[in-house]
Amino acid sequence: MKYRVLPKRIIAVTFLQVVILAFSTRANAANNAGITEALNKELLFAAIHQVDIVITGKVTDEQTKSPIPGVSVKVKNGTATAVTDENGIYKISVAHEQTVLLFTYIGYDVQEVTVGNLKNINVVLKSSQANLDEVVVVGYGTQKKADVTGSVVRANLDDFRNAPTTNVASLLQGTVPGLNVGQVNRAGATPSISIRGQNTLGGNQNALIILDGVQYNGSLTSINPDDIASIDVLKDASSTAVYGAQAANGVILITSKKGAIGQTKISFSTQYATQKPNIDLKPMGRDEYLDHVKYLYYDQAFLAPDFTRPNPAFDLVSRVDASMKDAQGNLLPNDFSWYDEATRTGSIIDNQLSVSGGSDKITYLLSGSLTKNSGFIQNDLFKRKTIRANIESKATNWLTIGLQSFGTFTNEDGVEPNFTDINLMSPLILPWDNNGNYKINPFATNLVNPFLNYEANDYDRHNYFFANVYANVQLPIKGLSYRISFGNNYRIDLKNISNLYDANLTGQASKENTTYYDYTFDNLLTYNKTIGKHSLTATLLYGASERENSYTRAYSTGFSRLTLGYDNLQQGTNRFAISNAWKESLNYQMLRLNYNYESKYLFTGTLRRDGFSGFAENNKYGIFPSLSVGWDISKESFFKVNWIDNLKLRVGYGVAGNQTSRYSSLAAVGVGASYVFGDGGSTQLGQQVNTLPNPDLRWERTTGANLGLEFSILKNRLSGVVEYYNTKTTDLLYSVNIPVITGFNNILTNIGQLNNKGIELSLNSKNINSGGFQWNSTLSFARNTNKIVKLLGDLNGDGVEDDLPQSGLFIGQPTAVIYDYQVNGIYQVGEKIPTGYSPGTYRIVDQNGDGVINANDRAILGSSAPAYRVSLLNNFQYKNFTLSIFFNAVQGGEKSYLSGNTPRVIRDDNAVRNNYLSGIDFWSPDNPNGKYPRSFVSATLNPPLFQNRSFVRLQDVSLSYKFSGKLIEKMKLQNLNLFVSGRNLATWTNWEGWDPETNQGLTNDGRPVFKGYSVGLNVTF
Repeated sequence: MKYRVLPKRIIAVTFLQVVILAFSTRANAANNAGITEALNKELLFAAIHQVDIVITGKVTDEQTKSPIPGVSVKVKNGTATAVTDENGIYKISVAHEQTVLLFTYIGYDVQEVTVGNLKNINVVLKSSQANLDEVVVVGYGTQKKADVTGSVVRANLDDFRNAPTTNVASLLQGTVPGLNVGQVNRAGATPSISIRGQNTLGGNQNALIILDGVQYNGSLTSINPDDIASIDVLKDASSTAVYGAQAANGVILITSKKGAIGQTKISFSTQYATQKPNIDLKPMGRDEYLDHVKYLYYDQAFLAPDFTRPNPAFDLVSRVDASMKDAQGNLLPNDFSWYDEATRTGSIIDNQLSVSGGSDKITYLLSGSLTKNSGFIQNDLFKRKTIRANIESKATNWLTIGLQSFGTFTNEDGVEPNFTDINLMSPLILPWDNNGNYKINPFATNLVNPFLNYEANDYDRHNYFFANVYANVQLPIKGLSYRISFGNNYRIDLKNISNLYDANLTGQASKENTTYYDYTFDNLLTYNKTIGKHSLTATLLYGASERENSYTRAYSTGFSRLTLGYDNLQQGTNRFAISNAWKESLNYQMLRLNYNYESKYLFTGTLRRDGFSGFAENNKYGIFPSLSVGWDISKESFFKVNWIDNLKLRVGYGVAGNQTSRYSSLAAVGVGASYVFGDGGSTQLGQQVNTLPNPDLRWERTTGANLGLEFSILKNRLSGVVEYYNTKTTDLLYSVNIPVITGFNNILTNIGQLNNKGIELSLNSKNINSGGFQWNSTLSFARNTNKIVKLLGDLNGDGVEDDLPQSGLFIGQPTAVIYDYQVNGIYQVGEKIPTGYSPGTYRIVDQNGDGVINANDRAILGSSAPAYRVSLLNNFQYKNFTLSIFFNAVQGGEKSYLSGNTPRVIRDDNAVRNNYLSGIDFWSPDNPNGKYPRSFVSATLNPPLFQNRSFVRLQDVSLSYKFSGKLIEKMKLQNLNLFVSGRNLATWTNWEGWDPETNQGLTNDGRPVFKGYSVGLNVTF
């Protein structure tokens, strides 16, 4: 037997225990006996500290009896780990017989085994039903997923945490059916987010974000993705009704990480990623550019009548702009790429550090991060520093208090060159003069050099502060608890900038300061009662929220020099100041009842009352009820289908609200025209009413039904959820045009009805689990459509309700309808062409056949909304390797997901001077099938060509390796994981241009979506 020296820490602790025992005169004999016994055991282990015990065994599947390779075997609250080999065999050393081993593997329940006097421990793992036992956040509380009656989905974050991105929202893209998250094409940008389509016309269309129980109105870029423990999405009216007034567009519940009882855990991760455009699209080079100029003059560069034979007498140099010629009139020899000069390979550098742990009295998590995202375009920069402290203390056996807080400090200094202007610049022109200074007007026009933005002194900072203080009180009545929370959001935006070339080259400097603050004060009373097979939970909420914003800007123009920049605005000849502020408040109450019988019959009823200061006096409050029921059919005694493991039906119905913007029911006053009192008198600014009040403005209401079916079959090898929803929004908030004779153009009011429906499907399958190899898949599908049912009513008394074509709104059509002229090819040389058009312009379909093309020939061509969205995640595991591959697709069918995408060239000075993207299929007499118009006259009507944006994208790929065995033990690590990943690696689409998902086509003002590769390391001590 081997022995080790008794550590000094153990000696000190043991001595202290002996002293305490000796002087504990008040302790009774029984307590002393217990303490003595515990001390004896600890002293025995500390003094002897015998050699590690070697444990071996085999891990098998409960159903197939086959061995399971890759199972993690770990000492509970320790560092020793092992992994089963291809035969399911493991070997691990433990310190003593009281050691507890944890056996974990994806798709199986965690097993805990105490070593005891066993040397060989064989373990049988059961297929996991964790999806049913999983606890999800449902708003003002949590529930087991098996007991949820509404449409609540927990997002899969684990398979996407290694993706090269800086925004937590980007991790959700395509992962939850019905949750639509867009792409980004700027450093640190937040993607668009929507849930289950559009439910409003003029109201708020944003999903409600709840962070740790507090409504969060800050940018999602302020949230460190590594701090997020889970994200739950509430989609139907019955689940969102707990948030009433602001929940018509769905709710996203973000929960940050907490500390856990156990030894201190230190985690560090680092990642480096590259970012480049996912498509090779650049402006034309010299030869293509000159060829482009020639074809703008095809009527001179080629011979009549067909203009396909070159004209030897044509002088191209004479047609090129004078700015591209030298003093002798010759073309400049340059072939300069403004695009290459203005861009670079972008990168993301991300470093994360956290410390967590705790005891039965207090748990804690402290974290910090440093993130730098250098965008693809020069000076597109995003830097973020975050610090978080989440602390929870069980102060007494009846009181728990806690703090959830973070600070985020972002830096977006620098002004990038205007990307549109970069793409316009001719390759024959250089940005510098002979002295190396920037040319101010390279074209000798009022278009300034886009690189002059580099000369700006720009200070662009955003500081976010969040703190939620809460207390949970167990009241004397059993099952009754009270929670009070006070959440705070504070933001400071500072934008200081100066540039000698601004304000028409006279120089400008400015300082902007924006402060935002809101608080949420919630009082929550919860009562839990279980009687036999009956369980009841009642929740009562009373809360209030207030938001305020203040903005100030001071600026000056006309500087002879900007030595002190924005720190000396008085140097400017012209000085100005602007300020504004706003304030709004909410008040709300909510009652919710949850009942279940044996987790078989489920019931949830909610009633919420909301008040908002922005509504008219008589309509400040709205009431939003909901009701949902669930039935776990698989638990019925009569249900005897062996291959079905779980079958649950749920139905929900509820009402959610949508609030107007602040002050919209009141008459808004603004600064009107100035007036001079008498000759030489001073100028006085007056005030005037800018908008009409509407004392009857009321809440927009979305009423919806949701039907869901959850199932798992074949020993949980296949599980999923199918949902159908149908909603109706009435009292739509919309700005309606009114006669100008009133002195106003429009008024915000309540009109019409909008219906919205869809179907969603999520499937999870365990395809292979054999021979050390595991393959799991997740398929998501969502289809959504909406339809305008009513607008202004029958205003003419003819029994037919009129459309609002000037606003693009039509009864019976979706909100995303496309109403425009229909293109039918391009007019060719020699063809009979109507007046106002020429060869190279689009031919427009005469819809009514009257021989005249005008506004009456517009037609409904389709919709800009997609027909459906689908995604597929495949996760492969072999021993310590994990590979995940994620495809995401948005499809439009024949007449959906359309958008105008029409680069157009009309011969004039700008068209001859400007550059365009390379490779565009412009029409010419010798390219009669060209797709895009090019002509020497401007047509009377220039409609766009609508193209389908459907695409399939290889969005995320991640390969990781988890180290185990002796290496981990020697380094005394709990985890060591190395990974490589890629994002937006390939896109299959017929769309032409920068990217279909961002709706960026073949125009100079588009921006690319980035593909990136990353490598990173996760370490836990």
